[in-house]
Amino acid sequence: MGATSRSQFQLMSEHLKSIYRRLITNHAKWVLAGLVALTAVAALGLPNFKLDASADSLTLESDNSLDFFRQVNQRYQSGDFLVVTYTPEAPMFSDASLETLQKLQNELAAVDGVSGINSILSVPLLYSPMRSLAEQQKSTRTLLTPGVNKEQARDEFLNSPIYRDTLLSSDGQTTALQLSLAVNNQYIEMVRARDALRMKRQQEGLSSEETERLATISAEFLAYRTKVQAQDHQRVETIRQILTRYQSQAQVFLGGVSMITADMIDFIRSDLVVFGGAIVVFIILMLALIFRQWRFVILPLAVCIMSVVSVLGLLSWVDWRLTVISSNFVALLLIMTLAITIHLVVRYRELHARHSEWSQEQLVMATASQMIKPCLYTALTTIVAFVSLVVSDIRPVIDFGWMMTIGLSYALILAFLLLPASLMVLPKGEPKDKGDKSAATTLRFSRIAEKHGTAVVIAALVAAGVSGYGITQLKVENRFIDYFHKDTEIYQGMSLIDRQLGGTVSLDIVLNAPENQPQASSAAEAVPAEEDEFGFDEPFSADNSASNSASDSFDDPFGGDPFGAEGSEPAGAQSDSPWFNPVGLQTIGEIHQYLESLPEVGKVQSLYTLYQVTEDINGGALNNFELTVVRNMLSDDIRDFLVAPYLSDSDGQTRITLRVKETSPDLKRSELVEKIRNFAIDDVGLASEQVQFTGMLVLYNNMLQSLFTSQIVTLGAVFLGIMLMFLVLFRSLTIAIISLLPNLLAASVVLGGMGLYGIPLDMMTITIAAITVGVGVDHAIHYLYRFRLELAETHNYVEAMHNSHASIGRAMYYTAVIIIVGFLILTLSEFIPSIYFGVLTALAMFAAILGSLTLLPKLVLMTKPFGRFD
Repeated sequence: MGATSRSQFQLMSEHLKSIYRRLITNHAKWVLAGLVALTAVAALGLPNFKLDASADSLTLESDNSLDFFRQVNQRYQSGDFLVVTYTPEAPMFSDASLETLQKLQNELAAVDGVSGINSILSVPLLYSPMRSLAEQQKSTRTLLTPGVNKEQARDEFLNSPIYRDTLLSSDGQTTALQLSLAVNNQYIEMVRARDALRMKRQQEGLSSEETERLATISAEFLAYRTKVQAQDHQRVETIRQILTRYQSQAQVFLGGVSMITADMIDFIRSDLVVFGGAIVVFIILMLALIFRQWRFVILPLAVCIMSVVSVLGLLSWVDWRLTVISSNFVALLLIMTLAITIHLVVRYRELHARHSEWSQEQLVMATASQMIKPCLYTALTTIVAFVSLVVSDIRPVIDFGWMMTIGLSYALILAFLLLPASLMVLPKGEPKDKGDKSAATTLRFSRIAEKHGTAVVIAALVAAGVSGYGITQLKVENRFIDYFHKDTEIYQGMSLIDRQLGGTVSLDIVLNAPENQPQASSAAEAVPAEEDEFGFDEPFSADNSASNSASDSFDDPFGGDPFGAEGSEPAGAQSDSPWFNPVGLQTIGEIHQYLESLPEVGKVQSLYTLYQVTEDINGGALNNFELTVVRNMLSDDIRDFLVAPYLSDSDGQTRITLRVKETSPDLKRSELVEKIRNFAIDDVGLASEQVQFTGMLVLYNNMLQSLFTSQIVTLGAVFLGIMLMFLVLFRSLTIAIISLLPNLLAASVVLGGMGLYGIPLDMMTITIAAITVGVGVDHAIHYLYRFRLELAETHNYVEAMHNSHASIGRAMYYTAVIIIVGFLILTLSEFIPSIYFGVLTALAMFAAILGSLTLLPKLVLMTKPFGRFD
């Protein structure tokens, strides 16, 4: 049965070879025309090409925290916001500065999508001077109210529990305008509906109707997200245009997630242009320098460009969008496609020089026949490296893996069609391969392996030991602000907000009522909204004598009678809130004060902030009845400002919001969250199920913490896949092991170096190890495949090694130089992780080629895996 299967396989293989020969030799022009037509059709989709830098694209694919994050935003109607920092030339509270600030605020308020602005001009003043709640209810005072004492207002912004560290910097020279953006409930509902069906598909499977529904919702959501992203981008551009007009009067910066998203898209576009253009120029120069023949400049360049255009066109047709991470796909595909074509060209030129009497057909078919197997296996090993990335939970990394898999598969096919067909159309010409200096260079490495092989092995062992220690020091903690150059607006704005205005990254702590405590009724289940927005049962009615009696004897510290004809209970009153009572507020206060004591935490806001204000007004602590009165007397704007964002009675839930200082040297996200959780449970006494965390810090931290697991899983998948391929190709476990060792060492050197120098893993650098092994092992495949051929002729391992270095070693040398310099081009990026990715991968590729030309041949000489010829 086995023999029959092999026979059938051989027949199929011969049949395919026959078809390929006829295509290339008899129909070369039609092949070229077909490839050009296919590229043109793909290119027609390029106008539909889109980029995605949304917050969703930077989170885990299956992170339940993301859905909880959306729920909380919708429940508290707490949407995204932008922050404008304003540092005037004149003193902050001078008439000129405030007049300019007011003009700026009015212009910003008119921007489409801005639902409100909190600034020193618009927020209510409660301490300037301190007034009773009854007075606050009658008339809210702001900095623009005539007669307001500006010095008192300045002191309030610097010291009050509401505004401290959020609206005015400690030196009083910089203020912030927080532009609230309306919660996009339609967006949240659409994405939650889509994700619910995705989850059901994963866990239970979908019916045909549900499958169709999922496809419809996904398409509708993608279209809607595209529209929203365009609106967000335009909003940021409009705000920037407004700010530009004020730069002569003040220093202004823009910050916020929407701004970062907009700039990310600009970075991606810039990188695509810069990387693509720089690499094309580099390819032309390198090919001209190496081959000195126009045909071998134009043809490899055509293969590279057509492969990129075709795959980008395909992505555009199916609306598969590039992200910050997968944007490197263009540069990598150009580099790796060129590596494949160089191996073909080098072999063609070698055959042409050695067999100048052969016809063009013989040269072309011999080149294709000899190179298809090593090129196929090198492509497959690289594909395995990129496919391994799909086991990650990080969407950009997954996309990156699939895009490179598709791109490399097509590039291999294109190289073996376009280059041979083009050569068949062109005249054979005179052989130009007269030997070059690179042959002498590669032969030096073979001499090192022969004469100093023991030293090479010892050096490799030392490098492995040091790298192993460095890997133990590898961390995933990194600062988002460090992703950007210091001269960018993102960095400068984030740094200013972080240091002087309360921090940049949001973290929400959601506290739930104990399970055995009844929750307040929702508005829909209570009395009409105009009577009781929160479903509050009137405690002060005629039926409640105890309450009335208390009312009669109550000495109102708030300056008014809330129960008189003119002080009827306002909407929003609630007496049975699980949190708006002395016990609940004390619990919130303990956590609130603890958070403020942490060095990495900036501004903290919660119901405790309101409690502090009312204590200041009352001159002491309040009891439950007094708190009820306070809540009844709050004006709508104060309630919306100090209660609604932090309390959901219908859910028995309260929220503490805080901002974390990204520039803090003490920031360790995972440890911070765990430290807060432990305090809430161990010190405050809350049950573990009562404490939940959400916010961008949680989502980003979840992604970072998954990197270690992803690194281990992806490397494991790479090694397993490559081992299997080597066993199939060479049918030798020894060869499989020695071929992987130099590349494993190269990956370890880079990861260890990152650990020793404190460079953390992130979404970009996580891919380096897998790519290093997948791409680096290509050298081993080409080298060992040629070594076996040379050994069959010479029957001498040392001579076969020198011959291999002088032949395939040259192609390895060329491709290594191209790959290394190609990755270094990524240093032109505006995105610092891309720079790290380029430099570190170039270093890994250097280590890989060095190992393939020294350590690998020494291991071959030591183990003699192809048999002995003594």
